[in-house]
Amino acid sequence: MAKFFSEQEIRGLSVFIPLAAIGIAALMLAKPKNDPEEALRIEQQIDTCAFKRKGYRPAADPSERTLHLRKFDPNTVSYEELLAMGFTEKEALGLYKYRLRGKIYQIPEDVDECYAIDHAFYLQLKPYIDIAPRFRLAPKQYRRERIVRNTIDPIPFRVDTVSARYLQAIGALSQKQAKVFIRYREAYPIRDMEDVRQCYVISDSVADALEPYLLFPEATDDSADGRIDLNRADSAELRRVIGIGEKTVGRILAYRKRLGGFVRAEQLAEIPGITESNYEKIVQQIYCDSCEIQKIDINFADPKTFARHPYIRKEALRKLSHKRQLEGGWSTAEELIEDRIFTREEAEKLAPYLVFNRESGTIDE
Repeated sequence: MAKFFSEQEIRGLSVFIPLAAIGIAALMLAKPKNDPEEALRIEQQIDTCAFKRKGYRPAADPSERTLHLRKFDPNTVSYEELLAMGFTEKEALGLYKYRLRGKIYQIPEDVDECYAIDHAFYLQLKPYIDIAPRFRLAPKQYRRERIVRNTIDPIPFRVDTVSARYLQAIGALSQKQAKVFIRYREAYPIRDMEDVRQCYVISDSVADALEPYLLFPEATDDSADGRIDLNRADSAELRRVIGIGEKTVGRILAYRKRLGGFVRAEQLAEIPGITESNYEKIVQQIYCDSCEIQKIDINFADPKTFARHPYIRKEALRKLSHKRQLEGGWSTAEELIEDRIFTREEAEKLAPYLVFNRESGTIDE
């Protein structure tokens, strides 16, 4: 009968298999225990308020909580010890259950990945996280640049060229968050604080802390005076306007379509998501060519066309359809006011978008 393995291969396997078994056993011993019953016990204790009676639960408001932090290993620390240090029940249970599901905290940044621990609280915890050698991630070959041991004081830096390592070094972002931010920057150029806040890994508190140090690239002019026509601009051109973020571009284009075009730059203030500070920056970079306005024939347009316009209320639309059937139409916007279809304010806003028998109507003062 033919042999599947040579004598030398058999001897090699006889050595490898025991070593592999020892290695697997060592990994299993080093891995924190995954005990679903322990997690259930802790949840039941929360439900019965066992720890509330012991005074472990800190105030819900982070500014009022009292912390008693000390060195701890997130792989072995008990739920009770976390509460005693000042963790909320949600934070303690989140960190503990994360571990019970088989997670091994190999580096302090792993704690930052826990959904119940926000980044600001992690930065407070980081100096006290002490991971035992058996859990710690050890690089195959030590390189000084692999680890940032202590945070450094930030100095002003360009947001379009800053490295992920520097964002970690100043304690602004975790390693994973910093990498996400760099990828986001490459996909969506960042030119102001509005763009910074659009990145989902940047919380409001982190954005506020970074704002004094951020330097943005200077805007480039695409026309003689550097302004963009709000009615002709496509998404790429709007994205170059400082103060208009990725989400805001879509809102502007959608609102422009509903309106039929912008008559005044001030109409941008009607769009959700445009803050007062951004609006002040945006209006200095745009203008509106009123020749691009798409007008509606008040006497012949389909009711669906009126219904899409943001300045026409449903009640006004019902009156308009009814009166048009009875009277046959109007010659001026003033007649629409007299028939109580629109208020004077509504008619003034709508007038640039209306055509009366193919001729523009005016409002008598």
